[in-house]
Amino acid sequence: MVHSFTKNDLVRYIYKETSIAETLAIDEALDQDCVLKDAYQELLSGYRQLPKAGFNAAPTTIQNILRYSQRTALEAQH
Repeated sequence: MVHSFTKNDLVRYIYKETSIAETLAIDEALDQDCVLKDAYQELLSGYRQLPKAGFNAAPTTIQNILRYSQRTALEAQH
């Protein structure tokens, strides 16, 4: 079966957002299609150059979210 993968598919693959079936199909296509592999390498290079973001919520923010979640979960049961 022939697949034609887009750059969007490759971005999803890089970010590990593809299904197992898609991942296997892209792996196989990358082994067989030099043009696709070049596009993948270019996208991967760009991905590696992006700064890595880290997010740390303040403890009070986490507590507020947990309290809200608990309160709304109880309201949904009534």
